[in-house]
Amino acid sequence: MAQETVRPDEEVVLGEEIDHVRLITLNRPRQLNVISHEVVYLLAEYLEKWEKDHKAELVIIKGAGRAFSAGGDLKMFYDGRKSKDSCLEVVYRMYWLCYHIHTYKKTQVALVHGISMGGGASLMVPMKFSVVTEKTVFSTPEASIGFHTDCGFSYILSHLPGHLGEFLALTGARLNGKELVAAGLATHFVPSEKLPELEKHLISLNSGDKNAVKSAIEEFSVDVQLDENSILNKKSIIDECFSKNNVADIIKSFESEASKEGNGWIGAVLKGLRRSSPTGLKITLKSIREGRKQTLSECLKKEFRLTMNVLRATISEDVYEGIRALTIDKDNAPKWEPPSLDKLDDEDVDLVFQKFTENLELQIPEDNRWHGKYESTPYATSKVKD
Repeated sequence: MAQETVRPDEEVVLGEEIDHVRLITLNRPRQLNVISHEVVYLLAEYLEKWEKDHKAELVIIKGAGRAFSAGGDLKMFYDGRKSKDSCLEVVYRMYWLCYHIHTYKKTQVALVHGISMGGGASLMVPMKFSVVTEKTVFSTPEASIGFHTDCGFSYILSHLPGHLGEFLALTGARLNGKELVAAGLATHFVPSEKLPELEKHLISLNSGDKNAVKSAIEEFSVDVQLDENSILNKKSIIDECFSKNNVADIIKSFESEASKEGNGWIGAVLKGLRRSSPTGLKITLKSIREGRKQTLSECLKKEFRLTMNVLRATISEDVYEGIRALTIDKDNAPKWEPPSLDKLDDEDVDLVFQKFTENLELQIPEDNRWHGKYESTPYATSKVKD
């Protein structure tokens, strides 16, 4: 079987061509494979090239080291804060990449071991097959630092059953591999020790036939049984609290539930909500709620607008303060402005959602092939106990 290494080992993204299989490795393990400008460029380059290559049938993506991808390179955004449009190109390319992954014509498999957060998860969830392990950790924590749920997740999360999407987006709650499969955000659970063998098996399969790939993965996968204390077992509480009209009412309802016997788990979640950026929370809830009635393309266009307006500090500098507190000074003591939910008018939030002039909008077609994986999952069919 002929093998060609397309890029040298020092590249942040490695691409290999192995007969009819194409393998992408995110190769920044010391940085938890965060997505930089160069990573976006190389991913787009490989995927575009291979989609046009009639010999390429199966594309596999994985992360080097102990992470799949921890998401966007926050330092890149922070360093560009003085020039508000310095990240315009990489943001535009990233949203195009998200669209391309959702609508890709070749069979894709994500082998997800370790951290898969925020934008990094956008390289996992939309894949035809997304394989997770007991060490996989997923979350969308953007609201907590003054940002918003991006990279297509205002569409993905808003289409989850009940109000799980609002819960995940606002709290940044983490899901493990079993929970991802149960919620429909991943397709298969494979024990981590079997993942290298599965990768070899998929490469030797040398085919992009969806049924053959599915059967190959199922040889290594195991059925999912949720832990008793899984957040997915709290469906009734989540749906009750996170169905409220605004963030303040959600928190108030959540506080009321916290006082009831057996709901000790709520305390830590509430603490995180109260520490999060009020601006990030309000923008995120509005975006998720809009996402329920939007197509994937409409969500991506909206998220591009939100990202640029947030980075331009249209109504707040919170995103830069959040990044400073988390990754620059690492004091975990952000000073939000405005400091509380009641100090932020809905009219100000609306400003971040305003459409750009046509030539500045994200230019993507109306093509929405990803419809989610959760229709027949335990969480969707209420087989998971409330």
